[in-house]
Amino acid sequence: MKQQVSTIALCLICGVILNTLGAPLPFLFGSLGGCLIGALLGMDLKGIPICSTVSRTILGVAIGTSLSWALVIAIPDYATTLVLIPLYVVLIGVCGIPYFHRVFRYDLPTSFYAAMPGGLQDMVIFGIEAGANPRSLSLIHATRVLALVTAAPLVLVYFFDLPLNRSLGDPIAALPVSELILLFGIGILGWQVCKRIGMFGASVLGPLLFSAPLALAGVLTHRPPQEAILVSQFFIGIGIGAHYKGITVSELKRDILAALGYVLILAGISIATIAIAVELSTLQDADLFLAFWPAGQAELAVLSLAAGGNLGVIVLHHLVRIILVIMGAPIVSRGVLKSVKNKI
Repeated sequence: MKQQVSTIALCLICGVILNTLGAPLPFLFGSLGGCLIGALLGMDLKGIPICSTVSRTILGVAIGTSLSWALVIAIPDYATTLVLIPLYVVLIGVCGIPYFHRVFRYDLPTSFYAAMPGGLQDMVIFGIEAGANPRSLSLIHATRVLALVTAAPLVLVYFFDLPLNRSLGDPIAALPVSELILLFGIGILGWQVCKRIGMFGASVLGPLLFSAPLALAGVLTHRPPQEAILVSQFFIGIGIGAHYKGITVSELKRDILAALGYVLILAGISIATIAIAVELSTLQDADLFLAFWPAGQAELAVLSLAAGGNLGVIVLHHLVRIILVIMGAPIVSRGVLKSVKNKI
């Protein structure tokens, strides 16, 4: 309990400071930065996993309630950019696996799952099952998400000239109590049902799948209130940042250096893909940037809300990427590891 209080207090202080300075998404980046500072100071970081998970259900509902019939009908129009995603994922793997294995000398399971552009928690879990180093995977993916999520608002503000000052939702006082109860109830129900059937990403995808039909039917007419989304940012940041716990100087030198180098590779591949997508699509350039930027789905959903982006389209592209990686990575991993063992 003491560790949780000290972790939350440090992250809250950082969030308040960033908010005072007018930084974008201050409580998301405050919690990420607070955890990194605490880890480097040797703090025993500890978040509240249930709060981080419930926070993801809020974002799942926010995404689901952003869907409309206009978006559903227009999905075939996005085929030209959606077909780029498998090629994009394969190119990342082809560049990333040798980078970690040959340049930084990680074992093959660690190299494979460190290179995959999937969810942090999913890649760590799959990697552990394949015999990878869980500490290295946690640090590499947490650094990837932290660096790319930190870079994204800078690109939106200074390159696309988009101030991140859009409302994340209506204030809680503006929503009927009945709809507030339904929004939060649907989030918890969707998470629990999908968790019980073993669905990957249940805390986000479950609420999304349960809330979307109600939004399309006109039952849900609001997103979750902005206060709820602000709180969700904070605890999602802690959930990611807590993976820095126990970092040592040697790990800092190797894992974070490797991760930062890989971030440059990912950024290069992403920028090239975005440039192609811009030529093939009529979507807004900023929406395509957010759709192909390989950071955390939940964090980019918050950024999309703040930038006033086409949340449904952006999340659709990330869902395709995440599904491809989560479903394909374990299968491809077994084939790659078996092939290498046979050669040895």
